[in-house]
Amino acid sequence: MGLFNKLFDKKECAICGGEIGLMGNRKLADGNLCKECAKKLSPWMTDRRESTVEEIRRHLAYRAENARILPTVHPTRVFGSNSMKVYVDENAARFFVTNHSNWQTANPDVIAVSQVIDCKVDVKESRQEMYHNDRQGNRVPFNPPRYKSEFRFWVTMHIDSPFFNEIEFELTDVRPDSPLSDAYRTYEREAYELQRALDPATYAAKQTAVQAAAAVLQAAAAAKAAAKTAADGAKTWTCACGTVNQGNFCGSCGKKRPVVYRCDKCGWTPADQNNLPKFCPQCGDPFKPGEDVQ
Repeated sequence: MGLFNKLFDKKECAICGGEIGLMGNRKLADGNLCKECAKKLSPWMTDRRESTVEEIRRHLAYRAENARILPTVHPTRVFGSNSMKVYVDENAARFFVTNHSNWQTANPDVIAVSQVIDCKVDVKESRQEMYHNDRQGNRVPFNPPRYKSEFRFWVTMHIDSPFFNEIEFELTDVRPDSPLSDAYRTYEREAYELQRALDPATYAAKQTAVQAAAAVLQAAAAAKAAAKTAADGAKTWTCACGTVNQGNFCGSCGKKRPVVYRCDKCGWTPADQNNLPKFCPQCGDPFKPGEDVQ
């Protein structure tokens, strides 16, 4: 009976002093909070149960000041889906994140861009195997298996604030089914733009990595082109009549291209093509005139 009676004991909100109903108590580390006062807390606060009454008072004072500042925020850009959006005031370098369409009355936390420690974008893929009905009407998997994919763009911000330290939300509304789709590329572009607006350092690092990868690809392409040019150059030959050719016969006089022997292992070419050695003097590989032809 003692525990049962304790359950129905009247509780008082440590903040407003009002009586807390049976289902309206929100526990604190050293007291109780009514649900009406709890509604005033930041939606990004996750440690309410571990917070003291004094910490909650400071938090609510911050929220009251936030409500005073909010009307001075004038968003110039909006990112995100219909469920969660990021409103950025580029002129004042401030932003807020909310899922309320009428954000003026929701009191979303106003955050300075300088408070953003980092802004990460994680693309999560979920796959579901596809099935079909066979000739007997049985539901069976495809062979080989086929999958239906769904991609979600998740944004995680770490914030330098005494009242909360992380904001996480899904950027996507309609989830793309392929990285090659227009929707995927649109969300990818929007995520990069959000990073550039709120976390220039991470965006710059990512751009540097992209540029470095592009430089590697360009260098590889240049090396391949140079190798092809060299190979094409090696295929040319000059006829005794002075004509430069690439085929097996001279285009001017019809003379057949002369055979040039070289080592197929190290590339050594004998100066005297009429007096070939049995072994390559550079690497010792057996010299095979029938195979070592350039």
